[in-house]
Amino acid sequence: MPSDRPTVRAYYCDHFVLPLPDGHRFPMEKYRLLRERFADSSDVALLVPEAVTNEELGRVHTSGYLEAVVSGDLEREEVRRIGFPWSLELVERSRRSAGGTLAASRAALTDGASANLAGGTHHAFADRGEGFCVFNDVAVAIRAHQAERTAERFGVLDLDVHQGNGTARIFTGDPSVFTCSVHGRNNYPFRKEVSDLDLELEDGADDDSFLAAVATGLDRVLASDPDLIFFVAGADPFQGDKLGRLGVSKAALAVRDETVFSHCAQHGVPVAVVMSGGYAESVSDTVDIHEVTVRTAARHAKPGNFA
Repeated sequence: MPSDRPTVRAYYCDHFVLPLPDGHRFPMEKYRLLRERFADSSDVALLVPEAVTNEELGRVHTSGYLEAVVSGDLEREEVRRIGFPWSLELVERSRRSAGGTLAASRAALTDGASANLAGGTHHAFADRGEGFCVFNDVAVAIRAHQAERTAERFGVLDLDVHQGNGTARIFTGDPSVFTCSVHGRNNYPFRKEVSDLDLELEDGADDDSFLAAVATGLDRVLASDPDLIFFVAGADPFQGDKLGRLGVSKAALAVRDETVFSHCAQHGVPVAVVMSGGYAESVSDTVDIHEVTVRTAARHAKPGNFA
């Protein structure tokens, strides 16, 4: 029977394990820990996405790059730039992560809000990956919707502490996609691309500065009249993040989430949220922040849309 309370579809792929060497700085366990937070939740439906196909990836990524990733024929410098060692597991995990964003975006069109418990791989360009990003999941999802004619106009609200440089470059000159990035001015990537709107924060920026930029960015994205918004909800603006360099509290990040989902609901615009970055000293802090994001999505999803 359909649920009589808001329930968000949340897609996960943490069981497609990406093997990393001991001491690797990427906190891969955060995905499993996040999924476990919802194991007994009545307001979050956990689902496994399909892997995206070469056709779906090929709408965004060049044939040369896609072939090199799939075959393991990446140059050493290309692997170094991505930051993960190549393996068949890397390819499958990357396909599933992008598949989670595509599935979540399809669900959002029905449910009003949805989540991918991974994704946000916004540093992937058409012809290369970098910054722990292999395929650009948001771009793959947008191009799929365009090909399927399920939506025409899109907003990308990127609230990760690092600029969504790959996303900005991919959609340069595309009037159907409005890209907005709120990020640290002096943080990675050190060579920024040009989004439709870039709002840069100084090192140590506090809650008020951060939330003011979020409000400005959200207003501009909504003003672009999108059919669907992708919310890149990084946990790394947090003041305890090793790579963040900002001074934003967990409380302010919770306000960020409520602001995004409530305003989009008021405007009747569905939201697909992806987790993106998070590198806190304690992984539990990162998971706390991501959990609040997903539970906020659940509060704003339409009730009773699926069994």
